[in-house]
Amino acid sequence: MRSRRTIGNRTLLVAMSAVGLLAMTASASAWPSEPLLGAEQPAQVRPLAGETVTLAAVGDICGSACDQTDDVVAAMGADAVITAGDNAYNSGTRSEFDHNYDPYWGRFNHMVHPSPGNHEYYSDAVGYDDYYRDNGVEIGNRGEYYYSFDLGAWHIVSLNSNISARSGSAQERWLRQDLERNTKPCTMAYWHHPRFSTGSHGDSGRMTDVYQALTDYRADVVVAGHDHSYERFAPATVDGTEDAANGLRQFVIGTGGRGLYSSRESSDGPSEVFQNNTFGVGRFELSATGYDFTFEPVSGREFTDRVSGECHNANQGPDFGVGTDPATVSVARDGSVASTVSVTASGGFGSSVDLAVSGLPDGVTGSFDPSTVTPPADGTAESRLTLTASATAPVGEYTATVTGTSGQLRRSAELGISVRPGGEVVFADDFESDRGWVVDPAGTDTAGTGQWDRGVPEQTRSDYSGQLKQLGTAASGQNCLSTGRRAGWSYGEHDVDDGTTSIASPAISLPAGAPTLTFSYSLGHGDNSTREDHLRLSVRVGGAVTTVFDRAGSPAEVEAGWQRATVDLSAFAGRQVSLLIEAADAATPSLFEAQVDQVEIRN
Repeated sequence: MRSRRTIGNRTLLVAMSAVGLLAMTASASAWPSEPLLGAEQPAQVRPLAGETVTLAAVGDICGSACDQTDDVVAAMGADAVITAGDNAYNSGTRSEFDHNYDPYWGRFNHMVHPSPGNHEYYSDAVGYDDYYRDNGVEIGNRGEYYYSFDLGAWHIVSLNSNISARSGSAQERWLRQDLERNTKPCTMAYWHHPRFSTGSHGDSGRMTDVYQALTDYRADVVVAGHDHSYERFAPATVDGTEDAANGLRQFVIGTGGRGLYSSRESSDGPSEVFQNNTFGVGRFELSATGYDFTFEPVSGREFTDRVSGECHNANQGPDFGVGTDPATVSVARDGSVASTVSVTASGGFGSSVDLAVSGLPDGVTGSFDPSTVTPPADGTAESRLTLTASATAPVGEYTATVTGTSGQLRRSAELGISVRPGGEVVFADDFESDRGWVVDPAGTDTAGTGQWDRGVPEQTRSDYSGQLKQLGTAASGQNCLSTGRRAGWSYGEHDVDDGTTSIASPAISLPAGAPTLTFSYSLGHGDNSTREDHLRLSVRVGGAVTTVFDRAGSPAEVEAGWQRATVDLSAFAGRQVSLLIEAADAATPSLFEAQVDQVEIRN
């Protein structure tokens, strides 16, 4: 019989000793009503039904970047963690769990609720079963690996998309019985193969019948993995028809650490947001009436996504929600940008809502048009929020809060704001046309392969780590600079090898003042890289070369991904300069790829 647990009260973790041992203190009532399987572990104690619960959700984990995503989970202070399969690559063996997964994600064994992926079944799920049972983690009956548990006001179901889930199967029958017994107002399910996906694998029909069962019982959320990307879908029925009143909202969160996929397929599902260039973890704030979701990226990356939803079976009174589209905007000094603020009514709400924005950085103002909206019953009203940045607004990344107020009701949404240097554009190149950059300007380059090349890049994925090392898309448009833009799979094939490659911009006359350079770059390399390898940007004035940006290699697998850099060029104001971009495989041969795009100088 599959386990079904209700867990209450708050976890208390106490750090002990230099080796990082954890002790758990809690009252006897904090322990589950049935014993944990396997080795003794801290009790999985959770908030009571009336409290808000923080749940971390992600799949396709270890992988190469799970030493980053584990820090995301730790930072969010999660009460529980669910995994959507492919937890330990490449085959889910016990050795891979012990050496790839445990050093980073093993610290969550006291709160993790896993589900298996297809890679676990490359070893018949033996490693999956042995590792989690030995660490006291519930995974359901041997060979079945489906189970459920209660978390606060939510009933959560872990299913197995690697075995039969068709109508009448043991898993589908168990699910319907489990849902029939459920008394919680909100329900979430998770498994590996997504019903809908525009990622490389596309839609899967494996879980069609359990998706229908969940819809029949008015469940709310499904989380899946398998495609190494992030995607959010609108609430939908099993055939992909949007249905806010009855449909399931599905998230594909295959961004736990395995190399991200770049190709796309079509989907029958109503996709709302897709990204495949950022590792990260889904964060759910689960209340008794709904959820607030945030995609939280790994350190150094900027992509995020936010959405809220209400539970179909919750007792909802008149209410409204607030959203922003886009949820992140970029504004230049002396410039403006707009985001659409939506106010969506529910439960018969029909009153006016006053809008306000707070948390804006100094020098940035916001205005609504209109400032008060009245949504129709169970409908949506919109307002245009215009943000204007002054010439002195501080450059940086900020988060503002958009709030709607109606009587005693206050609802809000976050808005990410990036303030960029403003003023006169002195030089800009998106590499969509030839602006006169020169490869090997000094005639001293030594790289045998991977010389700088302008054009449409081709994707390079390492056959050793599975990571993307060169992105197949530019930061904007179609073209960018790449170190050998052709695709390659092995060392010495189109990546930088045997030395240095450089490329110089045409002459640029910097005016007096405070010119600022911004540009996009991507850097990917293998674990045979060294600190002598580098991506470097310098400013040339006559015969003098000054390095202003430097990223060195390291003996680690680093995956490619577009990032944005800002450099103060005030020291060169009033001079004629050129930019010199250099990439080097400078020591032992290694896999080293670099790309540059969106170069801009403003004053």
